[in-house]
Amino acid sequence: MLGSETLRSIPESRYSYQLSEIIRHRAWVEIDRAALAHNVRQIKQVLSPQTQLMAVVKADAYGHGAVRVAQTALQAGASWLATATLGEGIELREAGIVAPILLLGAINTPEEVAAIANWKLQPTLCNPWQALIFSETMVELSKVIPVHLKLDTGMSRLGMRWEQALEFVQLVQQLPGLKIASIYSHFATADDPDPTTMQLQHQRFQEAIGQLKAAGIVPPRLHLSNSAATLSDRNLHYDLVRVGLALYGLYPAPHLRSRVDLQPVLQVKARITQVKTIPPGTGVSYGHQFISDREMRIAVVGIGYADGVPRNLSNRMQVLIRGQRVPQIGAITMDQLMLDVSSIPDLQVGEVVTLIGKDGDREISADDWADILGTISWEILCGFKHRLPRVSSDRRQEQLIQTIL
Repeated sequence: MLGSETLRSIPESRYSYQLSEIIRHRAWVEIDRAALAHNVRQIKQVLSPQTQLMAVVKADAYGHGAVRVAQTALQAGASWLATATLGEGIELREAGIVAPILLLGAINTPEEVAAIANWKLQPTLCNPWQALIFSETMVELSKVIPVHLKLDTGMSRLGMRWEQALEFVQLVQQLPGLKIASIYSHFATADDPDPTTMQLQHQRFQEAIGQLKAAGIVPPRLHLSNSAATLSDRNLHYDLVRVGLALYGLYPAPHLRSRVDLQPVLQVKARITQVKTIPPGTGVSYGHQFISDREMRIAVVGIGYADGVPRNLSNRMQVLIRGQRVPQIGAITMDQLMLDVSSIPDLQVGEVVTLIGKDGDREISADDWADILGTISWEILCGFKHRLPRVSSDRRQEQLIQTIL
């Protein structure tokens, strides 16, 4: 039973924490901005001389923190930014970012169109009906807005069919209030080692642009490549490349690893909140999906599926402690998970657990989680919730990057 002597033994200094220390008490995401800048420079080295880099910072920069990622990417050499939604674009403008921002998603209401014009964002147009809404709204506002026309060359998502490129472009050219800033498309299979479908899409894009040029229309900009296509072939670069995943230090496919030296930008860490010993035959966590087969030391860690650790990783993942791999055991719960730490007998409460990232000479990546779950690393990165504060990995600065409560 705890007595007053035990309580008095806790040093008073324990209570004099700085904010940068407090946010690391439970679980957090570390962002390495130096690695991000390195990745931007690496990508720019493989670009064709005339090609600019568009940094894709949608979905809160794939969970890395959109504002700081955008600022760092622009400082390192990116020229454009891309978001998926209007709100994401406004967030960047409110932070004082003045670089051109392309909205990749479809906008369909006059209210949204007016907001785009107000915040000096650049929309994607996918069909004539959408173009008419933009034109009518711009005429009412007495403004002209740059627009990017998207062609569907095989993704079957947003965009006008590539065979109809000429009539679509001619329509937009005639509409008041609109100025064509670029024409673009998007690859569906650029990360596949077999380039057949990608080459077909490229051929369709070239044919569409050829039709425009034959009619005397020279688009001011063309862009086609995502991360995988950017790393695959310079012939796909055109005037812009739209790079997302590679910016964050992950490769879109294993066969592209030799093209550039990328460094992961994100690490996920948490602290041990309790260590205990359990006897053989003891069930661990909900449903007793794990039962100890021996006396075992287990550690409870303050992170769970509400933070973005998928519950389907239960009993299938490992973490790093003191440079050692240790297994996770039992069902991952909303706010906590358990580890078998029998191999580290002197482990203490408060020690740091690395779920994704490096510890010593060992590393666990988002790709590792994706392989276990049969998904893609993009989904893993985007899954880390905002109750995990984003902090700088530079402990000298202890800089809070982004905390959304």
